[in-house]
Amino acid sequence: MLSLTAESPMSAVAAFDDDAWEDLLNFVEEKRVIPIIGPELVTVPTDAHSTSSGQAGQENLYGWLARTLAARLGMNVAGATPTPTLNDVIVRHLAARGRREDLYARVRTIMREANFAPSPALLKLAAITDFDLFVSTTFDTLMEDALNAVRFAGARTTEVLAYTPNKLTDLAVERAALTRPLVFHLLGRIAATPSYAISDEDVIEFVCALQTRHHGPEKLFCELEHNHLLLLGGDFSDWMTRLFLRLAKRRRLSEPRDVGETVADLGASREPGLVFFLQHVSSSTRLFAGGAIAFVDELHRRWSARRGGSERAGAGGAAAGSVRFLPPEREMSDGAVFISYAREDLAAVQQLKAGLDAAGIPAWFDLERLEGGDDFAHRIRGNIARCGFFLPVISANTQRRIEGWFRREWSWAVDRTEAMADGARFILPVCIDDTEAGAALVPAKIKALHFTRLPTGQLTPEFAQRLRELTGGKRP
Repeated sequence: MLSLTAESPMSAVAAFDDDAWEDLLNFVEEKRVIPIIGPELVTVPTDAHSTSSGQAGQENLYGWLARTLAARLGMNVAGATPTPTLNDVIVRHLAARGRREDLYARVRTIMREANFAPSPALLKLAAITDFDLFVSTTFDTLMEDALNAVRFAGARTTEVLAYTPNKLTDLAVERAALTRPLVFHLLGRIAATPSYAISDEDVIEFVCALQTRHHGPEKLFCELEHNHLLLLGGDFSDWMTRLFLRLAKRRRLSEPRDVGETVADLGASREPGLVFFLQHVSSSTRLFAGGAIAFVDELHRRWSARRGGSERAGAGGAAAGSVRFLPPEREMSDGAVFISYAREDLAAVQQLKAGLDAAGIPAWFDLERLEGGDDFAHRIRGNIARCGFFLPVISANTQRRIEGWFRREWSWAVDRTEAMADGARFILPVCIDDTEAGAALVPAKIKALHFTRLPTGQLTPEFAQRLRELTGGKRP
C-alpha cells in the first residue's frame, strides 16, 4: 500500500485508503471516470541519474523542452535556479523583443526531431481499457501514441480533437456513443501555428475562451460535469487548479455533487492553501500526495489485479491466440480492402475485419458512418479509387434499404471498373446471411459476379487464401 502522507502539508487530509481505491475502481469499470492528463505524466528518457519525475532515467518532457528551446534561441540557462520552465524561456524571449509567433513552429520542429516514445505512465494509463475519453492539458501527442501502441498495435486509430480559442471544437457524439478512444486536447495540440498553449499567457486566453457562451465545448463539459475526474499532474498553480475544477464542474465547489475528483499532482500536494481549500470547501475532491506517476502505477496495478492479470500493456485485452477486432485507422492505406456495408451490419463487418487482420490482409471501412457533407463524400470516393479490392456486404438489411450511403459506394466502385480490363477482379461481393444472389438489390455489374457467403462475417480459410492470392500476399 502506498504511503499517502509522506509529502507533507497533508496530514489533515483523509488518506486514499483501500476503500477509496475500491470505490474508484468500481466507477472506472462502469466507465464513469475521465482522466485529465497533465505534464507531470509526460516523461522522456534522460542520462541524468536524478530527475524531478522521480523515475531513474526519465525526466519531464516540458523541462527538457524548455532547455532545448533556450539553447535554440541562444539563451544561457545552464545552472539557473530555479530551473527555467517553458514559460520562463518564452518570457525571456519576448523581453528580448523576440517574436512570439516564431516559437510555435520552433517547438514543433524540436518535438518532431526528438520523436519521443510514450512514457511508461502513459502506456499504463492506455492499458486501462475502461477509459475511452481522455482530456489532455498538454500539447504533445504522446497520450494518443500510447493508446495506439497499446490498443491498436501501433495503428493510428485513436480519435483526436484539439480546442482552440478562435474555433469551437467539441465532441461529435456523446461519450456513450464513442466507437474508439478519443483524446481531447483542451489547450490545443502541437502545430506550426499559434493554436496551442506554450505559455501562461496562452493558458489564460484558452481558459477565458472556454468560459464563453459561444466558444465553450458544451458536450465535453457536460461529460466532465457528470463524471468522476482524475486530474493527473496538471502542474497548475494553486488558483489555476481551483479555477479548473470550477470550470469542469460548472457550479460552486462547495455545493454537494454526486461525482468527485481526485487530484494527483506533486505541486498541488505541496500547496498548503490549496490543501486547506480542498479539505474544507471542495469536499468532493480528494488529493493524492504521491503525484501522478505513483497514482497511475497503483491504479494500473489494482485494475489489472481485478482483471486477474488478463489486461496487460500491449495486449489490448485479448487472450493469446484469439481474433479481436481492431477499429480501422483514421486514414485508409493504399491498396487496402475497402468494406462497404449498411450500418445495421456493423457487428458482422467488425467480425469480417478481425478475420482479415488475422490473415494479414489490410482492410478498411468507415466506422463512424457519417453519411453527409461534400468533404466526406470526396474522402470516401478517393478511398474507393485507391483501394486494392472492394467488398460490398450484402444482407437482408441492404435489401430493406432502397436508399443508403453504401449504395453510393457501390456505384462508385462500379464506375471504377469502367476503366478496367475485362475479367479484372476488383469487386468481390460478400453475403453475410441467406439473401439470394439472384434477388439481391445491387447494380447489374455486381449481380453478375460470384457471391461469397460468409455468415455473420466469419472469414473462411478459402476466401482468405483467395484474397492473399489476388493481393500477391503470403500467409502470415
